[in-house]
Amino acid sequence: MDINELAQKAHKNAVDKGFWDQELSFSDQIANMHSELSEAFEEYRDYRGKREIYYNDEGKPSGIPIEFADTILRILDSCVYYGIDLEQAIELKMKYNLNREYKHGKKI
Repeated sequence: MDINELAQKAHKNAVDKGFWDQELSFSDQIANMHSELSEAFEEYRDYRGKREIYYNDEGKPSGIPIEFADTILRILDSCVYYGIDLEQAIELKMKYNLNREYKHGKKI
């Protein structure tokens, strides 16, 4: 399965689960993506291992890897909504990055 197929599955699930019953603004979508990264940071601050996955009493998976997955799923969902070919964008950016200087010319 390629990235765009995965994105279609993520978007379909989001639609089926009611996350698009009301249109979200672009800024709300970005905030939701950011909130997933903030949740990963909170897992880190709670001393969870970077590869640790644990489950609550209802069987919901949690942990840094799960929050990263949630971030990606929100990005994939938004890309389908906006008609963005994410696979093409990633390939273009990776190709461009091959020719960039070390640390993109930054000292840090």
